[in-house]
Amino acid sequence: MDLLRDVLDKQLVDRNGVKMGKVDGIVAELRPNSPPRVVAIEVGAIVMARRFGRRPKRWITWLASRLGGDRHSTPHRVAWSAVRDIGVDVELDVAVTDTGIFDWQDWLRDRVVSKIPGA
Repeated sequence: MDLLRDVLDKQLVDRNGVKMGKVDGIVAELRPNSPPRVVAIEVGAIVMARRFGRRPKRWITWLASRLGGDRHSTPHRVAWSAVRDIGVDVELDVAVTDTGIFDWQDWLRDRVVSKIPGA
């Protein structure tokens, strides 16, 4: 399997068919005298910003931390063992509600969008 081609930037879908975003990063464990082992996938703007360099990553991390607190200043990770299938989408054996992936959009909905008249 070519991880970059087959996993990175694919749509993530939870066990209920809810779209959770795209796979933004892959976390591997380096072991002596053994090949690397994939341990998790990462989701979120911080991971995406990291692809563009240190400055974008630092800025997005600062912004997320400032607006949403410390729990938003790190990428969301889903254990590789939760990956059920890799096809057109990456299907997970977890529900999105069991992760913190939608916390940011829930925060925006509750604190920003709900204050807009007619929203």
